[in-house]
Amino acid sequence: MSIEDKAKAFAKNVEGKVQEAIGEITGDPKDKAEGKAKQAEAQVRHTAENIKDEVKKTLE
Repeated sequence: MSIEDKAKAFAKNVEGKVQEAIGEITGDPKDKAEGKAKQAEAQVRHTAENIKDEVKKTLE
């Protein structure tokens, strides 16, 4: 996983956590849901990059 891709996934995860926390504080279920969705997207990105790394290792 490239450093840039890791940073993007990490940033998306943090963004999602912040948005979810804001939703908790304000009681806004939409913000909570969007925050969780962003965290899930970050996890998918991270997993995809890990798979790419494993495939590269296997092919070397």
